[in-house]
Amino acid sequence: MQRIRLRYTKRGRLRFTSHRDFQRAFERALRRAEVPMAYSAGFTPHPKVSYANAAPTGTGSEAEYLEIALTAAREPETLRVLLDESLPTGLDIVDAVEARTPGLADRLTASVWELRLDGVDPADAERAVRAFDAAESVEVQRMTKNGVRTFDARPAVVHLETLSETADRPTDQPCAILRLVVRHVTPAVRPDDVLSGLRAVADLAPPVPAAVTRLAQGLLDEETGAVTDPLAPDREAAEAFTTADATAAAKAPA
Repeated sequence: MQRIRLRYTKRGRLRFTSHRDFQRAFERALRRAEVPMAYSAGFTPHPKVSYANAAPTGTGSEAEYLEIALTAAREPETLRVLLDESLPTGLDIVDAVEARTPGLADRLTASVWELRLDGVDPADAERAVRAFDAAESVEVQRMTKNGVRTFDARPAVVHLETLSETADRPTDQPCAILRLVVRHVTPAVRPDDVLSGLRAVADLAPPVPAAVTRLAQGLLDEETGAVTDPLAPDREAAEAFTTADATAAAKAPA
């Protein structure tokens, strides 16, 4: 059985696609692309697809991950192209590797987010970021199915900064851009929790909902604060396997 790991995006209007909606669209794409899927056993067999840490509905993403199991081997890039062509524009399959190492989900320990705050002056955002960084704790509240839950959002935030203005924003209104690196903890700290924290510590309240995009997720390097590519170990293992095969072929007797 071959396992393939895929990175996909949620762009534009498709950021409002729920995780369940994506699951249905992806399973239809598997059928259209005639992927030789492995299925679970039991009375209601379903394709063996493992999803990892999906972004909340309404947020864009450049770095969503899943793994599929196949009954026959396929070349990852060819499979990526077929699946990408079978999905609507905005749900794009942008990377594919053969799984050669264990624990993809264990390598998703942090995310990089970009928050676009239209109507917010960058100077006000910078003051709020400094107040958030200086706080020892930032308590926020979130409504859950069991009622309101209060938790400290500050420990999960590795890095928070304001970015320079972007050239594509309207010139007649302010716009602040925030870059956020957050650990994946329990309970999960989401970008909207950080916005609630900025409101709590500095009264920063964007007049319109923030446009939120996940730029990356992967293993957090605690020394540098960087978030590394979770598919890199599989690529490295594939290269090592190819090199070993080439070396063995060169040493084989003519």
